[in-house]
Amino acid sequence: MSSNILFLPFRKSHSLVLSDAIRQYISGKYDQHPDMFKQDLEVIDSLRREAINVREPHVSGLKKIAAYAAQLVWMGGKFPIDIGADFTWFTALGYNTKRPITQDNLKFELCNVLFNLAALYSQLAVSVNFSSPDGLKSAANYFCLAAGVISHMKDKVVPELRTAPVEDMDIATLESLQELLLAQGQECFWQKAVMDGYKDSSIAKLAARVSDLYSTAGDWAVQSEAISSEWIHHMTAKHHHFAAAAQYRQACDCLEKRKYGEEVARLRDSMLCVNEALKESRYVNKTVLGDLNGLKNKVSEDLKRAEKDNDLIYLNPVPPKSELKTLERAGMVVARVPPDVSSPLDHLGDNAMFGAPLFAKLVPFAVHLAASIYEERRDRLVSTQLTAPLSALTASIHSTLSALSLPGSLQALEKPLGIPPALLAHAEELRQSDALARLDRSFADTAKLKATDTATFASGRD
Repeated sequence: MSSNILFLPFRKSHSLVLSDAIRQYISGKYDQHPDMFKQDLEVIDSLRREAINVREPHVSGLKKIAAYAAQLVWMGGKFPIDIGADFTWFTALGYNTKRPITQDNLKFELCNVLFNLAALYSQLAVSVNFSSPDGLKSAANYFCLAAGVISHMKDKVVPELRTAPVEDMDIATLESLQELLLAQGQECFWQKAVMDGYKDSSIAKLAARVSDLYSTAGDWAVQSEAISSEWIHHMTAKHHHFAAAAQYRQACDCLEKRKYGEEVARLRDSMLCVNEALKESRYVNKTVLGDLNGLKNKVSEDLKRAEKDNDLIYLNPVPPKSELKTLERAGMVVARVPPDVSSPLDHLGDNAMFGAPLFAKLVPFAVHLAASIYEERRDRLVSTQLTAPLSALTASIHSTLSALSLPGSLQALEKPLGIPPALLAHAEELRQSDALARLDRSFADTAKLKATDTATFASGRD
């Protein structure tokens, strides 16, 4: 591996039987039996096991990680984000790499898997042969793909976490890593141009763009809690190094075009940039430091020669730095999201690269959720539109009957079958007091009194 190039380390995870959580969720939340998906449950465990055990920079690991990531995206349409599985991961950057982070979150799992995919691309980049043009071209391609994966995480996955991202997945960290990977990809094109003998003006444009990218990466890195100070010093040194290299190459172009005064000005600026880079000498590795000292020696020798020739022979005015034309940039890299990451579902199918989608026969979570919402709204509608008004009307009727002193009628309404209890009680009281016999005697006495009164009335009339 090239020691003047940085790569992303892998994130590590604990083993997890994901199928247990999925089985339990299906059993508790769906009408379908988990045994219908026995094979799918075995496959998802196998995919995760293979993905988290990728530890070497080999192209075979790309498919293992991407296949599991694609199935996680597909499962997001079948299950909720909190499926009941405790995904445990260790951060790859920063000062807390030994502290585990556990979340019940499918998107958190996807973020970690994609980070490892970006890490694998970056490690593949630094493992190629940097001494050949084809190797440099391949490395640049891997760096662009790694940056693309980081970009996809930042724009598409992290916003869906529903929780604050962990410290090495916040926006500042991901932005810094993306720019760093692009800077190193651009650096590969610069090195290839040097190797292929491109014109100095073209090499200067490439170097200027490398410097810009390292500068942006460093600006984001100082806002991150996860990017180490060692990496920040590396980015700072690289920024000034390539600013110096760009000015040096432009000075060489000036010499060729007989612009001797501008040549001196640009060589002086190049020396200033080299000296700025060397301020980081205590913190960068020996390879980076060796590159800086080599450039400094070259610039110093050319500057002495240029100043001497101009002072003695050409006598061209040396313009101040403020009057130097800003160098043009030649950008050769962009963050390219791999197709199997940007459109993972297109790679799932019976004859597709990642195989058939798992749990295809399971009712989608969105449908299950919609059914639950329908039932809830139906029950609320019945309660508010029917049950509540009916209860209010029943209470009003009871109140009216009570106001009319109709307890018997009220009881009859409440218990419409049989004679009201109050009426039965009153009849029992009458029976116990021999009311019928007394009533018959009253009728007989009344008849006797009537006969007596009639006779008395008749005699009086006569």
